[in-house]
Amino acid sequence: MGHQNVNATLRGALILSVAAFIAKLLSAVYRVPFQNLVGNTGFYVYQQVYPLYGIGMTFALSGLPVFISKLIADAPDLPTQQQVARQVYHWTWGLALSIFTVLMVGAPWLARGMGDPQLTPLIRMVAWMFLLMPDLSVNRGYHQGRFQMLPTARSQVIEQTVRVVVILVVAVVATRQDWSVYRMGTWALSSGTLAAIAAWAVLPRWRTTAQPAVAPVPHVGRRLLVEGGTLCLLTAMMVLLQLVDSFTVKNGLVAGGLSDLAAKNLKGVYDRAQPLVQLGLVVAVAFATSLLPALTAAQQRRRPREFKRLTTTMMRIALVIATAATAGLICLMPWINRLLFGSTQGSGMLAVYMLSIILATLIQTYNSVLQSRDQYRLTVLALVTGLLVKAAVNHWAVARFGGLGASWVTVASLGVMFAVIWWGSDATLRAGIWTPTFGGKLLACVVVLIGGLGVLTNLIARLWPAVLTGRLAAGALLCLAIPVGAGLFLVVALGWRLLTVREWLTLPHADKLLRFWQKLRQHGGN
Repeated sequence: MGHQNVNATLRGALILSVAAFIAKLLSAVYRVPFQNLVGNTGFYVYQQVYPLYGIGMTFALSGLPVFISKLIADAPDLPTQQQVARQVYHWTWGLALSIFTVLMVGAPWLARGMGDPQLTPLIRMVAWMFLLMPDLSVNRGYHQGRFQMLPTARSQVIEQTVRVVVILVVAVVATRQDWSVYRMGTWALSSGTLAAIAAWAVLPRWRTTAQPAVAPVPHVGRRLLVEGGTLCLLTAMMVLLQLVDSFTVKNGLVAGGLSDLAAKNLKGVYDRAQPLVQLGLVVAVAFATSLLPALTAAQQRRRPREFKRLTTTMMRIALVIATAATAGLICLMPWINRLLFGSTQGSGMLAVYMLSIILATLIQTYNSVLQSRDQYRLTVLALVTGLLVKAAVNHWAVARFGGLGASWVTVASLGVMFAVIWWGSDATLRAGIWTPTFGGKLLACVVVLIGGLGVLTNLIARLWPAVLTGRLAAGALLCLAIPVGAGLFLVVALGWRLLTVREWLTLPHADKLLRFWQKLRQHGGN
C-alpha cells in the first residue's frame, strides 16, 4: 500500500508540475503585450497593485492547497478527511473575510502609502478575489490529499487562461476607447476575481455524501496559521519583494527629484523586469523540481544517500540553468528590451535585476528540499531577514541611485535570504553542491558565454547598424544570438564535464544529446 501511495504521489506531482509550469508561463508572458498596449504609466498602475493579487493567488493556487493536502492525506478515513476539510474551510473563511475587510476599508491608506491615491479603486477591486480563496484552496487541497491531481491542475490552467484573456481584452478596449490608466487598471485587476470564479466552476466540491460525524481534529487552526502561513509566505517570496517596491520605488523616485509623472513612467520601466525574471525562474525551477517527486520518495523510504545525491543534482542543475539564463539575459538586455518593450530605456537596471534569477532559483529549490523534510523555520527566518533588508534600504537607495538602486537592493535582499538558508542548513546538504572544481568550471562556462555573445553582437552591430535602433532588427539579432549562446554554453559545459553523466541524464532528452556529443568527439578524434 505504501508503494502505491509513493507511485500516486510521483504521478500526481508530475501532473501538478506540468499545470504549474503552464500557469506560470501564461502569467509571465501576458505582461509583454499588455505593456505594449498600455504603455509605461499603464503598466505602472497595474504593477503597483498586482502584488496584492499575487499574494492572494499564492494562497489559493499553491500555498494553502499544498498544506491542506498534507492534512487530508494524514487523516485515516473519509469521515475524518471531511471533518478536516470542514474545519479548514471555516478557518480560511475567517482569514478571507479579514483580508477583504482590510483591503476594502484600508484601500485609501494603502494607496496613499504607495504615493498614488488614485489606486484606491484598484485595491478594492483586488479584494473581491479573496472571497473565493476558501473554496478554491480547500477544494484543491482536498483532492490533492486524496491523490486526485487532475481537478487542481485543470482549475489552475483555466484560471490563468481566463485571467490573461480578460487582461488583454481590457487593454485593447482601453486603448481604443481612450480610457484613463486607472480605469484600465481597475478593469484589468477584475480579471483575478473572474478567473477565480472560472476555476471554482470547474472544481469538484469537497463535500460528498453524508458521512458519520467525527470529533473535531485538534490543532487544525494553529497548524493552518503557522505551517500553512509559512508555506504561503515562502511561495510568495518574489511577490512580497514587489510589494515593498510598490511602497518605496515611486515614492523614492519622487524624493530623488523626479516629477510625479516621470516617477510613474520610470517605475513602469522598472517593472519590465518582472516577466523576464519570472520566465527565467519558470524554466530553471521547472527543470530542477522535476526531481522533487523522487526526492520526496527517497525521504519517505528513508534512503539518506539517495536523498543527498538527488539534492546535489537538483541544486546543481538549478544553478547551471539559472546562471546561463542570467548571463544571456544580461548580455542581450538592450536588444531584449527593444524587441519586447519598444525601447532600451532602463536596460542597465533591468540587467542588474536579472541577477535575482540565480538567487531566487537557488532559494526556491533549496526550499523545496527543506519542505520535503518538513523543515520550515529556517526559510521563514531567511525570508523575514531579506524582506527587512529590502524594506529598510529600498527608499534610500532609490532616492540616491534611482531604479538601479532598487535593482541592487532586490539582489542584495535575495543574497541575504540565501546566505541565511545556506549557513543555517545541514552541512551534509551543502557538502556536494558547491565544490571549487564545479564552481570554477561554471564560472569559466559563463565567461566563454559572455565573451562569445559580446563578439557576436558587436560584429552584427557593425555590419548591420539597424539592430541598434530597429525593433524587428533587434528580434533578428536575438534569433541568431540566443541559439548561438545556448549552443556555446552547452558545448563548453559538455567538453569540461561541468555535470556528471548521471546529472545530465536527469534532464529531458539528455540521453540523445550525450550520444550525439560522443559521436562528435569520436569523429574529432579521428
